[in-house]
Amino acid sequence: MEIKALLEDVVKRKASDVFIVAGSPCAIKIDGKIEPYDDKRLMPQDTEQMIRDIYTIAKKDDIEDFIHNGDDDFSFSIPQVGRFRVNAYRQRNSFAAVLRIVSFLLPDPKIMHIPSIVIDLAKQMKGMVLVSGPAGSGKSTTLACIIDQINNSRNSHIITIEDPIEYLHTHKQSIVSQREVYHDTKDYVSALRAALREAPEVILVGEMRDLETIEISVTAAETGHLVFSSLHTIGAANTIDRMIDVFPATQQQQIRVQLSMVLNGVVSQQLLPGKDGKMLPVFEIMLCNQAIRNLIREGKTHQMQNTITANRASGMITMDDAIIEAYKQDKITKETAIMYASDARYVASKM
Repeated sequence: MEIKALLEDVVKRKASDVFIVAGSPCAIKIDGKIEPYDDKRLMPQDTEQMIRDIYTIAKKDDIEDFIHNGDDDFSFSIPQVGRFRVNAYRQRNSFAAVLRIVSFLLPDPKIMHIPSIVIDLAKQMKGMVLVSGPAGSGKSTTLACIIDQINNSRNSHIITIEDPIEYLHTHKQSIVSQREVYHDTKDYVSALRAALREAPEVILVGEMRDLETIEISVTAAETGHLVFSSLHTIGAANTIDRMIDVFPATQQQQIRVQLSMVLNGVVSQQLLPGKDGKMLPVFEIMLCNQAIRNLIREGKTHQMQNTITANRASGMITMDDAIIEAYKQDKITKETAIMYASDARYVASKM
């Protein structure tokens, strides 16, 4: 199977992922459902050739490192086709890979069903905004839309630190420097430290992965930068708890105080199967008012749901209420709503 022709075709078919695994036909994911690309079963020699071809197209000459280590993560572009994020790995002693397809065109927030209050976080001038959710829930897309809004409306220097780069930003009102971890820089921490000397107003950190990354990001927010990042958590309270739990017990109160001062908001999102067969994003939105800041500082994150509910008029909404709203708008089924709810009884009682 000619890999370039395959990728051109799956982009036209609006697939989100391609699966290359021996013992099965090549498969693609469209609207959240995996289906065979054709009926030809791939053999180990087929998958090896396809992955070697991917390395050639990506102009990567370190395939021997992949063979030795057993997995590799990188991205590449094909002009006029698209950008692809690749995770190559070995399974049952054969080559395999999953490719995420990323369009060159930045997504339209309205088409992606991203609420305007989320995009309006681009108006913040300093502090920190976190976007959380499980893998594949659209965090990178949401962040790309916010960065694009800043790029369109503000004269600033935006630095993104990503692993890998998923969306390409052109220079508009702002200058956008995009750095890919392991290609343009050694790691997140090195890039973050360097970023503070590169006169940025806005910094996007692809993911809060460890204590040092979180520590430098919070310091950057404290010193007048606007910092965006993501975490693999569901819910605003869980997102804050995850950040604090990374630190030793002796430092946790200090980071609570720092977060209470710099955090502007937390957006948590999930993708739910819609009635129309497409995946629908739902958002929990927490904006940091004085009540929220007090809860963070005092370690009472378990009370955040009540505070978010009480501030519905200001644009905040819990994940469960967002799911209920999607159900009432006839976008999802009752079964889907209950399945994805954090409090199934509460959601069921509102239907």
